[in-house]
Amino acid sequence: MRVTAIIVFLLALFAQPALAEAPPRLKPLEQQLSYLIANNPGNVGIAALDLRTGEMVSLHGDEPFPMASTVKVAVAANYLAQVEYGRRSLDDTISGRSARSLMEAMMIHSDNHATDMLIRDLGGPDTLQKWLDQHHITGLRIDRTIAGLLAARRDLHDVRDSSTPRAMVDLLQRIDSGKLLKPSSRAYLLGLMARCATGKNRIRGMLPAGTLVQHKTGTLNNYTSDVGYITLNDGRRLAIAMFVRSGSDRPGTIARAARAIFDGFNSLWRAPFTATAAAASASYSRQK
Repeated sequence: MRVTAIIVFLLALFAQPALAEAPPRLKPLEQQLSYLIANNPGNVGIAALDLRTGEMVSLHGDEPFPMASTVKVAVAANYLAQVEYGRRSLDDTISGRSARSLMEAMMIHSDNHATDMLIRDLGGPDTLQKWLDQHHITGLRIDRTIAGLLAARRDLHDVRDSSTPRAMVDLLQRIDSGKLLKPSSRAYLLGLMARCATGKNRIRGMLPAGTLVQHKTGTLNNYTSDVGYITLNDGRRLAIAMFVRSGSDRPGTIARAARAIFDGFNSLWRAPFTATAAAASASYSRQK
């Protein structure tokens, strides 16, 4: 009976929602995000990290979600690392196009063909995965080209080509900190992410006008994501990952969560649903 009781206890423990160890001052934000997720259909994964203080809040942060086109951040970082080692150049010609033009098409317009050209030039998905493994980036895996992913039978719970929210934020933090890229490469990549032309109704959807967002979106049938960086009012920056599987109004869920995170990390959080968030939500609804 004692063994049975222990097993029941452990099963109940692991069945609890996957919340991060948020610091006390971010507990209201964690609770607000929990409320937001509970009142939106679908499966939502969130992680947000203050790059200055190291404070993090996450929900379902260790659950794998499809990366879709957010994998392009890793592809770009790997190519730029190769440039730094002198093995490649942004001026290299790949199938008649410069690597620089392919990078811009991939990161700004989410061009799948350009992405696969860069992946092939790097040596394929296995080479990209080995690079991640060498840097001990766990919870993020690259198994197929974009064409291979799109041609396969769709399974939004397939662990191939997936990332946990925490793993994606870890990748973003390593890029930002200089652990993966030198300052010039980092600045180039973040400049491309600032020009991202897709997903204006996701992370950026409800943020104040003029907020600097450097991001990359991902989209599949019944799946929406957005990852990147947000700059706060005082200049601090967040690395953020938002994955939404199934449910309706997935972009709106991301937009509302991003606004909650923006307000929470700016220490503007005053109530379960602030006046600023309410105004932003009304503005977002009018824009749709």
